[in-house]
Amino acid sequence: MQIRSIAIIEDDDKVRKYLAEQIHVQISVEELRVFKDAESALKSLAANPADIALFDIQLPGMNGIECIRRLKIVHPKMQMMVLTVYDNVDNIFNALKAGATSYLLKTTPPEKVIEAIYDVYNGGSPISSQIARKVIEAFTKEKANDYFQELSRREQEILEQLAKGYRYKEIADNLFVSIETVRTHTRNIYEKLQVNCRIDALKKTGLF
Repeated sequence: MQIRSIAIIEDDDKVRKYLAEQIHVQISVEELRVFKDAESALKSLAANPADIALFDIQLPGMNGIECIRRLKIVHPKMQMMVLTVYDNVDNIFNALKAGATSYLLKTTPPEKVIEAIYDVYNGGSPISSQIARKVIEAFTKEKANDYFQELSRREQEILEQLAKGYRYKEIADNLFVSIETVRTHTRNIYEKLQVNCRIDALKKTGLF
């Protein structure tokens, strides 16, 4: 399978060179274009788009997310990938809203990055497993309602653990507390929510 054009937007010289070498060796690509900043990438890719563009987020001047957003307006079919060290929820959602179809961490093994490029080219949307977990957790918290917000932070943590199906012993281990502490918080949760079981508590707080 041959890809016509791939672009790398990365300000770190070593990372940019390494990515370029890996792509040249493992992908049949007609043209590989590299950019040190978003401004030069935007100017070049707006005039002549690549099939796939691989962006870092933190760049000198304009950041990668803003560059993705602007390019997506001009070339909606161009596939944008993010390869970054940033795994916070705001960056993830901002990148996806801007038009990124893939979000990978720089800890991703090189062969997995290559697989992801092919996956994107074939219509997929690969993301690192750690990113997928953060997206799921963010949606879970967003789904939680006012009843959930009225609980203490520790009670929220325990209820989230209950929502994942953990038993008291597992919750105690995960949160580094005693089983009796988990039981006490759980009783307080039921009392505050005026429910008698786990399922009712999860339904009332929007976690089920």
